[in-house]
Amino acid sequence: MTVASRVPDLGALELLLAVVRLGSLGRAAAEVGVTQPAASARIRAMERQVGVALLERSPRGSHPTEAGALVAGWAQQVLDAAKALDAGIEALRERRDGRLRVVASLTVAEYLMPGWLVALKELHPGIAVTLRTANSTAVAEQVRGGEADVGFVEGARTPSGLSGTVVAADRLVVAVAARHRWARRRAGVTAAELAATPLVLREEGSGTREVLDRALASYGGTAPPLLQLASTTALKAAAVSGAGPVVVSELAIADEIAAGRLVAVPVPELDLSRPLRAVWPAGQRPAGPARDLLSLTRQGR
Repeated sequence: MTVASRVPDLGALELLLAVVRLGSLGRAAAEVGVTQPAASARIRAMERQVGVALLERSPRGSHPTEAGALVAGWAQQVLDAAKALDAGIEALRERRDGRLRVVASLTVAEYLMPGWLVALKELHPGIAVTLRTANSTAVAEQVRGGEADVGFVEGARTPSGLSGTVVAADRLVVAVAARHRWARRRAGVTAAELAATPLVLREEGSGTREVLDRALASYGGTAPPLLQLASTTALKAAAVSGAGPVVVSELAIADEIAAGRLVAVPVPELDLSRPLRAVWPAGQRPAGPARDLLSLTRQGR
């Protein structure tokens, strides 16, 4: 017989202590939330388990035997230790649930994440959120490396070593300044013409660049870029200045098009739609605030 097989469970110990304190099996049963027959059966089972009588029953109530008093004293120590363990575990959970590390692509971070985080703060007022931005390749690397609890990427596939779910849909738009020659083309440009034209592009490794390269692969790929910039804001500024055509998210360019600073150029042959994904390490499931953030992204779809 192992030591553990002689030790009653915590619920039984709590019942024993309640009987000793109240002097009544019935009152103890009511306190712990069970019926008196169930409490009696539990005490008998505990006595069989430890091998000694623990209570003396009489018309005046129930009182501990000499052995029962000793077991009750030890039981109090066990319950105190269990409460300390529970408090420690709760503290660990609060520390985990009190922070959230997020890394997101620029499109998601700038145009979708603010609304999601405001909603998350309503659920977890005391949460501390760290939000970093990176291109999709770097986002995947940081999540795989344990530097973030959840990441958000752009692209056709979930990066290797990660699990993910689609949280939003987006579409890339070819845009030019109002004075650019393409701005007057109601029918837009062909995919071959777009592929042959030097563009103002995001850097390699970005989700935007990946989607565009994939879409133009059968047309020879993209021409060497006119400029290669690391932020959507820089791309839009370059396009407005007349540097050349850009390819950016329609989420990012809606205001410039509405104001007439930029013009969207159709490319009828190309499907430039793309999913935006939440990602996390493969084999794990998001928990706590990360799980709640993912739930909020789905509510917005």
